[in-house]
Amino acid sequence: MLIDNDDKNLVEKKISSEPVFDGVLLHVRKDTVELPNGHTAPREWIEHPGASAVIPLLPDNQIILVRQFRYPVGKVTLEVPAGKLDKIGEDPIECARRELSEETGYTAGKLWKLTTIATTVGFSNEYIHLYAAADLTPGKIHPDSDEFINVVKLPLTAALQMVETGKIFDAKSAVSILLLAKQVFHKTRNS
Repeated sequence: MLIDNDDKNLVEKKISSEPVFDGVLLHVRKDTVELPNGHTAPREWIEHPGASAVIPLLPDNQIILVRQFRYPVGKVTLEVPAGKLDKIGEDPIECARRELSEETGYTAGKLWKLTTIATTVGFSNEYIHLYAAADLTPGKIHPDSDEFINVVKLPLTAALQMVETGKIFDAKSAVSILLLAKQVFHKTRNS
């Protein structure tokens, strides 16, 4: 936890915790916390196992994304391939490799970490580890039985524009595209 000495007066202490709902993916909890002023307050939050996402980069600076319907927002989205960590202690890079293969059919000769983001710090402990992949070898997609996706190739510059105009609005995808573009175009300028 990143707590600066100046921030110690902000920390809440858990007094109690109870499960509200235990689902396949999400576990909803209701905690009671002691506030910095000594009062108590409820905190409802979602426990999540974490996830990995990967943005595949082709030699011509095209990237590979997936289109899929996302029930909570009621829309078809354009996203980087991603999925949850399947077991406690799973290495996030292995999860990224698995999701790349399942959702795009590609395997990567090179995989590197872009960053880790916390998706919704106000009500969830979900962290997503963001990776980029290159030296790609094509294969056949094999998504989970409840996943219906279309694979899309597009120039990284077009994806950047789509982030700027809100056509790509998924947070993990926007951050991945922005960070990869910074690396690719900074490298090109300095070469």
